[in-house]
Amino acid sequence: MIIREINSRELNDEEFIEEKVIEISEVVGDDLAINALSGGVDSSVVTMLAHKALGENLKTYFIDNGLMRKDEPQRIVSIFQERGVHVELVEAQEEFFTALAGITDPEEKREAITQTFYKKVFRRLVIESGAKHLFQGTILTDIDETVAGIKRQHNVFEQLGIDPEKEFGYKIIEPLKQLRKDGVRIVGQAIGLPEEIYNRPPFPGPALAARVIGEVTPEKVELVRQATVIMEEELAHFDAFQNMAILHDDRVTGVRDNKREFGKVIQIRSWKSVDARTATPMKIPFETLLRLGERIPNEVPGVVNVTYNLSPKPPSTMEAI
Repeated sequence: MIIREINSRELNDEEFIEEKVIEISEVVGDDLAINALSGGVDSSVVTMLAHKALGENLKTYFIDNGLMRKDEPQRIVSIFQERGVHVELVEAQEEFFTALAGITDPEEKREAITQTFYKKVFRRLVIESGAKHLFQGTILTDIDETVAGIKRQHNVFEQLGIDPEKEFGYKIIEPLKQLRKDGVRIVGQAIGLPEEIYNRPPFPGPALAARVIGEVTPEKVELVRQATVIMEEELAHFDAFQNMAILHDDRVTGVRDNKREFGKVIQIRSWKSVDARTATPMKIPFETLLRLGERIPNEVPGVVNVTYNLSPKPPSTMEAI
């Protein structure tokens, strides 16, 4: 099925919201729908559209998979509850880390997260709630990259010949699949989300697992989480499309307390982009890079080396896996 793109220049945000609210109401009817909120721009906009259309007939969950940024689950739940959207926090860290154990291949990791999310955690919630529909924030770039074979996005099914109703037991509604990221931001502002949400840098569905090269463990994710806090502090004033800290699987020799330490490597990536289809590295002042190079090894246990990515997309991709 060909999807008609609505680019940000032709997007009428109020008209788009009105049309999607009507579509959602017609598709769901009087049934109960379920929603997966991650706190990213896409899922947040979908949450507000679905809430506007369905009200109490929408059940919204935040799945704490153990892969999120520092304090993110609690902060996102609070933001939406302030806007009248009740969000239930679901603890699922053990299930996700069990599914990821021993896996190093990037696509296998993404598939493990997809299967755990849709087939286990959300299937259980769907059965318990009796919901017949699931909302998700798939955008056109997700579909394009998956169909092109660049990277399998966790939320793309129909275009790969996968029937979610047959595989998982529920129908999926994707209100944003005609838009790219810049268009989603416009809709987010128009629907009443705060700037910290609608202008938020993209965050991948696999969360910090997309920023761990090799096997994903709680210990490795915690290192990336700590490095991410430092990186976001240092790069907060630069108008980047997306910033990230990546933990490499290799080790390098370092020196700490006058002793040799065979430690870990963190790579910083900072991107200038409009819609994530292409991107170039941000021109970060060298003084800022030096601070990152000092702070991360000093504040994140086991890290002895920090690098900065200089390769554009393409041939690089924005995330590491």
